[in-house]
Amino acid sequence: MSEVRVGLVIEDDQDIRELVRVVLSQAGFDVHTASTGSAGVTSARELNPDVITLDLGLPDIDGFEVARQIRKSSDAYIIMLTARAEELDTLMGLEAGGDDYLTKPFRPRELRARVEAMMRRPRASSDSKNVAEEVDPEMSHNGLAVSAGSRTAVLNGTELKLTRTEFDLLLALLETGRIVRTKADLARRLRNEPYDVGSYVSDADERAVEVHMGNLRKKLGDSIQAPRWLETVRGVGYRLAPASSN
Repeated sequence: MSEVRVGLVIEDDQDIRELVRVVLSQAGFDVHTASTGSAGVTSARELNPDVITLDLGLPDIDGFEVARQIRKSSDAYIIMLTARAEELDTLMGLEAGGDDYLTKPFRPRELRARVEAMMRRPRASSDSKNVAEEVDPEMSHNGLAVSAGSRTAVLNGTELKLTRTEFDLLLALLETGRIVRTKADLARRLRNEPYDVGSYVSDADERAVEVHMGNLRKKLGDSIQAPRWLETVRGVGYRLAPASSN
């Protein structure tokens, strides 16, 4: 029997909290709920959930700070749920450690589809068999060592603390090297779709990729002007920077 997947709903609105709980329960999760940010941080630490839905407008701690605190101890997928119309808020949520976001009101079917797409992506080495079979599970580039099997990235002897989304983006570029991956390609990769499928990718999806790539670049200590790992191809997307001769 497969291990039970755990979901955590951090939401102060009782109606929405119950709606999300039902959606995740129907998707096969053992669902726990929290109505405040502080309770959500504690639950995330104790439960080690696979997926967290996080309201940005919580009564005690805002969702940005909750995400930052959760990221100190958890690699759960975090889906931000926000009623705010400003795009800046959602991008800030991704910078704080979120993987994806939905704007309220949202369709329950869309939430379930996002969650199920995330769960098709590998979480740990035992779940990475398919990826490891397709590419060399251990790759290196300009001093950065990446293992697809154990999902680790080590730079100068130190393991980087990457979110699952950041790791997936890094792996996607390592897989294709100097071939440019468009933002739409990478957005589909995060949805676990073949990048040549041609499914719809919104401007918001592409901007989310930009934010995640920016976070990844910061953790690598990479430079936009003289990149060692992540090269931006203006107006197109991203590719792996040239191999260093050093």
